[in-house]
Amino acid sequence: MSEQKIKVVHEDEETMYQKREPIHPRSIKGRFRTFKSSMLLMAFAVFYFLPWVRWDHGSSVTQAVLYDLPNRRFYIFDLIVHPQDIYWLAGALIIFAWLLFFATSVVGRAFCGYFCFQTLWTDAFMFIERWIQGDRPAQIKLDKMPWNAQKITRKGLTWLAWLVFAWWTGFTFTAYWVDAPTLFVEFFQGTAPQPAYFTIGLLTVITFVVAGFVREQVCFYMCPYARFQAVMFDKETLIPTYDAPRGEGEQGRTHLARGLKTQDERKAAGHGDCIDCGLCVQVCPTGIDIRNGLQIGCINCGLCIDACDEIMDKQGWQHGLIRYASENEIETGQKPHILKPKTIGYGLAILVATGLLTWSIFNQAKMDFSVAQVRSPLAVLMADGRVQNSYEVKINNKLTRPLRLDMSLRDLPKGELELAGSTKDIVVPTDGYINMLVRVRQPMTTRGAQQSFEFVLTDKDGELPPTTMSSTFNMPR
Repeated sequence: MSEQKIKVVHEDEETMYQKREPIHPRSIKGRFRTFKSSMLLMAFAVFYFLPWVRWDHGSSVTQAVLYDLPNRRFYIFDLIVHPQDIYWLAGALIIFAWLLFFATSVVGRAFCGYFCFQTLWTDAFMFIERWIQGDRPAQIKLDKMPWNAQKITRKGLTWLAWLVFAWWTGFTFTAYWVDAPTLFVEFFQGTAPQPAYFTIGLLTVITFVVAGFVREQVCFYMCPYARFQAVMFDKETLIPTYDAPRGEGEQGRTHLARGLKTQDERKAAGHGDCIDCGLCVQVCPTGIDIRNGLQIGCINCGLCIDACDEIMDKQGWQHGLIRYASENEIETGQKPHILKPKTIGYGLAILVATGLLTWSIFNQAKMDFSVAQVRSPLAVLMADGRVQNSYEVKINNKLTRPLRLDMSLRDLPKGELELAGSTKDIVVPTDGYINMLVRVRQPMTTRGAQQSFEFVLTDKDGELPPTTMSSTFNMPR
């Protein structure tokens, strides 16, 4: 009895979990494959070569794009982002989110199909696999083959190429945080920082596993966007769609056969234009059948459209059996309305946010400073009868040249300024900052009184306008 129960449990467990079937997409040519490859090449060209671009920032940093965390600077060509400009990052993230929502409401998961990191790297790994092992039939044959010299060689070369590509990915990401040529030399000399080795190693493993073996499982089980993107769809959203009425007819789809080779013959027999060749399934990188309707695994890459168009061309039939179409278009035949309240709202929000961010960047202050009064003690009565207040001044230079400044007082006629540890020259290094202690003295007036005034910084070279910062002068109680 117990053995029977155990057997039943094991049988139930086998039905609960489905074993993953390896997906070997067939290569295809067409306008969507061309666009997809173009986006891949463009994205890889930017990602892999940008750290090697040299740029003159007017300092020791010569890398065009560098996230210099130790010095708290982000260099993006001529733009230098300081910690106080971090709200730019928030603005950029908001714009990207709205842009994603806008694109999703218009063309579905087009981001997943053409721009997602997982899609790009998986596509590259599949290209390597196809280059070494051959197209889909050869890959399936190799998988079914027992482990022999041929299989070990081809699989080994594929994995080795993947590993090199994955290492280069991890190295490139790390090179955005340190000088790329220096990191390359130090890595092989064994003198690179330990965090660099850890980061490169971790990203190498992740890229190798996720792009080489996990692949479509990310889209099915890991990607949060795949879970909530459907709520941004509506009946006017364009997605790869199978035209079921045209493809199925009254009697369903069927293969080409005697008496079923022309559209007229198929229509007379009650069959549609779909010849059930399965090519749309074979080219799909996630292995779904688009003829089953909208599915979580569809990344809207359009390769099924290229496959179907290829078959239609061979038959001499019209394109569009599988096409980018909306639900409303399939039901009514009416073209989708892209200009709807949702897309107009997203579009306006994107334009406004982009305009504000652009204005903020181009109107960035080239110098800023802050003043904090030293409160221990707040006011000191000097031997000569004057009162002294101390202030901590921080000056940040965002220029690509040293900044020479004069400091003066405004609205404090009897005030006297003294720079601790200096005479009167203030020099802030290129793209740097200084902290300095400043003392202000003036004759005693009413005890406990406060007087507002301003510190004024003037650029000796005349490039920047005078900058002011308000503070107060306190009398002892």
